[in-house]
Amino acid sequence: MSRLLIKESPVMIIPSLAVKIGLNEAVVLQQIHYWLGISKHKIQGRTWVYNTYEEWQKQLPFWSVSTIKRTILSLEMKGLLLSANFNQMKMDKTKWYSIDYDKLQEHEDSTIECPTSPVEDFAAEEVAENTKEMNVSPSVKKIIPFAEIIQYLNEKTGKNFRPGSNKTKELIHARYGEGFTLEDFKRVIDLKSVEWQSDPLWNRFLRPETLFGTKFEAYLNQQEGKKKMSEEDFNFDD
Repeated sequence: MSRLLIKESPVMIIPSLAVKIGLNEAVVLQQIHYWLGISKHKIQGRTWVYNTYEEWQKQLPFWSVSTIKRTILSLEMKGLLLSANFNQMKMDKTKWYSIDYDKLQEHEDSTIECPTSPVEDFAAEEVAENTKEMNVSPSVKKIIPFAEIIQYLNEKTGKNFRPGSNKTKELIHARYGEGFTLEDFKRVIDLKSVEWQSDPLWNRFLRPETLFGTKFEAYLNQQEGKKKMSEEDFNFDD
């Protein structure tokens, strides 16, 4: 067989959907849509599929289980993915999923355009690495993983910040415009959550306004385990 042909089942997405909801979210939603098309599990007038995070990861082996979990949570928060538990045994926590196609239609009908700005070229190498296995158009490089960053912050701090906040998006957008990456955001969150989370006074500064503000680079270059708490380390503007 020619090496020019794909020997495995390809993972396919529509680039315009990836631009609207995120690359990871588009891949997972397309995968669930595929299984819904052949599923025979109809409950309450809706078709459902079920899988554990580990089982989804076997279908999308280029991601970790934690990435699958964050992506599914993102889709649930966007209202595009419905989840429930129809298992006969209460101890079985395997989640069932269905797509809210009406909600998805709202995204299709929207006319949101991505403005041209320096952020269009952010992390081009990262995008190329993430998409080369999936044959995804490079046009999705405009995507900034707002939801993934905020979900990671919430997981690390136990808080409940909204990824749709305009102020939060502005801060993340600004840092991406300066060339910082998703891994940089995660490192800052890791460093500062370890340093501040157990202190009631400083815990309140574990928030996007502080972490993703003008001191972002200083936080990023902070040595692990070094505890420095002074007024100059914070962005106090709400």
